[in-house]
Amino acid sequence: MSHFSIAGLQLALPCGDNLEVIGTEIVKTKKRFPWVDMIVLSELCSFGPEKKYAEKLPSDAEIFYCQLAREHNVWLIPGSLYEQTPEGIYNTTPVINNHGEVVNRYRKIYPFYPYESGIKEGGEFVVFDVPQGRIGVAICYDLWFPEVARTLTCEGAEVLIYPTLTGTIDRPVELIMAQATAATNQCYVLAVNAAGELGNGQSIVVGPDGKVIHQAGENPELFPIEIDFERVRRDRKRGLHGLGQPLKSFRDNSIDYPIYKENSNKNKELNRLGELIIQKS
Repeated sequence: MSHFSIAGLQLALPCGDNLEVIGTEIVKTKKRFPWVDMIVLSELCSFGPEKKYAEKLPSDAEIFYCQLAREHNVWLIPGSLYEQTPEGIYNTTPVINNHGEVVNRYRKIYPFYPYESGIKEGGEFVVFDVPQGRIGVAICYDLWFPEVARTLTCEGAEVLIYPTLTGTIDRPVELIMAQATAATNQCYVLAVNAAGELGNGQSIVVGPDGKVIHQAGENPELFPIEIDFERVRRDRKRGLHGLGQPLKSFRDNSIDYPIYKENSNKNKELNRLGELIIQKS
C-alpha cells in the first residue's frame, strides 16, 4: 500500500499557551477522519512567535504532543517550538510517530532574518520514514532556498512538509515557490500556515507534477489529503508527462558548482548587497 493520509490544520491562534485548543482540534480531526495517518500544524503554533516561551526539549509541550500521538495513533508534526539550548534558541520542529516517540527534531536552517533575530541557524537536514515512504521537513522561510529542498530530495524525501507562519503580503510568492519546489523535485509539498492575527492562511498542498491539490483560504481550515508515494516514484522514473526527468539530470551532470566550494566564491558579488538589516528608508 503506497497511500499515506495527511491532514493540515490551519488554525487561528494568539500568542500564549495554545496547547488545550490544539489538542482539542487534533482529537476532533481524528474523530472526523479516523483514516488520517499524520496531522501537521503551523510554525510556532503552540505559543506564538515570542522567545520568552522557549523551553529545553523534551519540554512539557512536546510530551503533551507525544501523549496525543500515542493515544490517537497518529503521526504529529506539531508546527514548531522555540527550543532553549546552552548555545541559544532554535526554531525546532519535532517529528512524533504514532507510538508517541520523537523520531527526530529539525532546527530551522534559515531563520527569517532580520525579523527573526536572536534565533540560531540549524545545521542538519531531517528526513524520516513512514511505512509507505520517506518525508522531509523544513520550516517556513526554508522554502525560499532551493538548496534545502534539493538536499532533502537527494536524501530520499518524496514529500516535503513546511510548517509556516506568514502573515505578510509575500504569501502569494510562497505559493508559487511551493509549486516550483514540487515540480523541480518531483515530490509533494505541504506548507501549512496559520490563520488569524498571526498568519494569513492560504496553506497549500502541491502534487509532484507542480499542480495545486488544495489551497486553503484565509480562515481556519482542516484539509485532509492522500499522498501516493508510488505516484512520486513513477513520475521520477518516467518524467513529468513522460518528459522532463530533472532528478536524473541533476544526478548525472558532473558540474561542480563553484559558488558552493567556499564562502569567498558564494559571497564575491553578494557582499555588495550590504548588511542583513531591517531597511529604514
